[in-house]
Amino acid sequence: MGRQESNIDPAVNTREFRQVDYAKITIFGFAMTALWSSLHSIILPLRIMEFVPEAQKATYLGLLTFTGLLLAIAVQPIAGLASDRSGSRWGRRRPFVLIGGMLTLSFLPGIGLAGSLAILFAIYYLLQVSANTALGPYQAFIPDLVPSGKRGLASGVKNLVDILGGLTFVWLVGQLMGNYSLGQGSQWLWLSLGILAAVFLSTMVFTILTVKEQPGAGRPRLPFLAMLSKSFRIDTRANPDYIRFLLSRLFFIIPLTTFQVFGLYFFRDVADVANPAAMMGNFILVSGGCMLAATYSVGRLSDRLGRRPVALVSGIIGASGIGLLFFLHSYHLILLSSILMGIGFGGLMSSNWALAVDLVPKKEAGKYMGLTNLATAGGSALARLNGPMIDFFNARSPGSGYSAMLLTAFISLIASSALLWRIKKR
Repeated sequence: MGRQESNIDPAVNTREFRQVDYAKITIFGFAMTALWSSLHSIILPLRIMEFVPEAQKATYLGLLTFTGLLLAIAVQPIAGLASDRSGSRWGRRRPFVLIGGMLTLSFLPGIGLAGSLAILFAIYYLLQVSANTALGPYQAFIPDLVPSGKRGLASGVKNLVDILGGLTFVWLVGQLMGNYSLGQGSQWLWLSLGILAAVFLSTMVFTILTVKEQPGAGRPRLPFLAMLSKSFRIDTRANPDYIRFLLSRLFFIIPLTTFQVFGLYFFRDVADVANPAAMMGNFILVSGGCMLAATYSVGRLSDRLGRRPVALVSGIIGASGIGLLFFLHSYHLILLSSILMGIGFGGLMSSNWALAVDLVPKKEAGKYMGLTNLATAGGSALARLNGPMIDFFNARSPGSGYSAMLLTAFISLIASSALLWRIKKR
């Protein structure tokens, strides 16, 4: 245990943890969320439509992102465990942030250059591997550096920053890509990718230069197969609540991701709006604003009241927002739904992540924070399976696929809340 403490920066792991330190350990998440939210919600749905028939667009979008996220599930725990055992004089996490970040920036232009569906798939896979090489170790900054009494607040700040990144750039990219259609207006695609790359690079450099870690302890290296096995091994007897947490998070991520991925098609095919990309950006702007309002305060509240009750109430609010979309008749109902979903998802994101930080074993924070991606990317991957389901039911009755999508999202959120209530640790 003494060796573990040597990897924690004493300047920040005390009561002296300053407000600026919250920004240092979370700002990279701003760019990471901006990148993936923009790709998944706006850019990839539009690029997919250039290569596949109209009736199969949701199926191919779901297949692309589902298979890519399987790579994310595999990479994050491996990178996290590798960082746990790192002996770098830069610290355990930052070398992985740098390497993964630079590779991500190298592959990103391929999204615009892809001239076929196969190349688009390949570039997307490379992006998943490189970005998650950085993301797994980056997520261990909070358990590494934040005092236990401030982790709820730190998780609230993290989610606030993440939401702000997704909110700002999905709206901006939605406005820009509203001028792009089936290969026409490529300058708007390149402008969107260029802005995302610039933000990603600047936050990565800021993180590398400002986060202060002690040199890694340099634990013995494991052979690759041994590391692969250890990366996914969870001590269920010592951490039964962690398994319940993973399942709860998986079911929470499914509805959150469903609307990010298929919302543009929903507005296009059901709401029949003139500019679905811009409408998607506006919907996320409203719901994201409500998430911003909720996540910071809920993070602090969960430090006082506990994670479970706060998360349960948040889940009920989010589910009521999804339920409203079954009765989609007017702009005002859509607006009210986005407000309720924003508040509910914001509260869940903050309290849920704080619970993850509480539950991870301190000695293997990188590995276990990476393993949360079994739920995060796993839920995101399962949400993509809504694509074939949407196309299947729509082929039999127009619009029925989206009703099935909403029902799946509603049930998932209720299941998440029920599982969370069974977690015993306060």
